[in-house]
Amino acid sequence: MLLDVHRSILVVIDVQGKLADMAHRSELVKAANRRLLKFAELFQVPVVLTEQYPKGLGRTHPDVLGVFDALTTEKRLVEKTSFGCCGNPGFTQALQEVRPGLGSAERQIVVSGLETHVCVMQTVLGLLKGGTSVHVCWEAVSGRGAEHRQWALERMQQAGAVVTSLESVGFEWARDKSHPQFKAMSRILQEGQLG
Repeated sequence: MLLDVHRSILVVIDVQGKLADMAHRSELVKAANRRLLKFAELFQVPVVLTEQYPKGLGRTHPDVLGVFDALTTEKRLVEKTSFGCCGNPGFTQALQEVRPGLGSAERQIVVSGLETHVCVMQTVLGLLKGGTSVHVCWEAVSGRGAEHRQWALERMQQAGAVVTSLESVGFEWARDKSHPQFKAMSRILQEGQLG
């Protein structure tokens, strides 16, 4: 199923300080998360950003937090101690607040963040268990090693998540070249090369 801009929520998980800098292909991950946030702004898709125990791990990486802070679309910041976001009541409440009237089976969650094999995977599996459609953006997730990321992506896909790319997300939200935000989206895609 294609992403529907009116049902989507972007969830950015724990892209925090030193953890983000140590992640496998960290520059790619930070750039992809910034672009997803900019897409969310263009298409007015709500955003929920989480931080895992920020007192110990630090706040969201400044490169990503700056884009989040500038958003005018509906957004929430959720601090948590549970690895999977679904284990935190504040996360469930945030999803309801940013997309009121949509049940879990009607939502489409685009997921990005760290670490793929821990907080991202536990969140994705929790959302899937609740009947939510989940799309994991491969460039925007990572962890301490390529193998952790690879096997976590495979496990999430086997469980029913869609593994997608940030370009696919943007083009699905736009749907048509005549969309008023298409040119702006194209410019964001041309900001340096992701590889």
